[in-house]
Amino acid sequence: MDFLLDPNIAYLLLLGGILLVMLALAAPGTGILEIGAFFCIILAGYAVYNLSFNWWALILIFLSIVPFIYAIQKPKRELFLALSILLLIAGSVFLFPRTNGQAGVNPLVAVAASVLVAGFLWIAIRKSMEAAYTRPLHDLEGLVGQVGEARTAIHDDGSVQVGGELWSARSENAIPAGSPIRVVRRDGFIVIVEKVSHAKS
Repeated sequence: MDFLLDPNIAYLLLLGGILLVMLALAAPGTGILEIGAFFCIILAGYAVYNLSFNWWALILIFLSIVPFIYAIQKPKRELFLALSILLLIAGSVFLFPRTNGQAGVNPLVAVAASVLVAGFLWIAIRKSMEAAYTRPLHDLEGLVGQVGEARTAIHDDGSVQVGGELWSARSENAIPAGSPIRVVRRDGFIVIVEKVSHAKS
């Protein structure tokens, strides 16, 4: 396992492990990311144990998790995501110093890997956060209280246009086609509506 003692290999393994940890925190589920992160960090840990390293850089890497966790808890916290990425990159690039007996991380490797990881994290985590906090298109509970229009005459059955979509509808009182309506409740995938005198703006 001498190849693991190359600072470039150790750097890439550590960066890959932290990347997988962050992705697993943002989108937990399958366990594949967690297993990959575990093996990468174990292999990187072996290298860190056998190579000289900067303690402050290792601390920066672990500190990068804190703003990351804060960033993924709610949308519109991109500043903390950016801070997390910067801490991760700075810590990993300077983890292995150049000494007389040990070469440091190749600057080209560090720059290329840092740019790729930063770009991937920025795009992937932001998309994951948007998906996690986007309201479902067919949120039936969200229909209650909305105003729309009767597309057909409504009583025992009919259809209404609400929220840009066509829904099956019922009403306790007859409602002519073209009338403004309000959704008062739902019964499965059928909305119960009432006629309103004017649509709210």
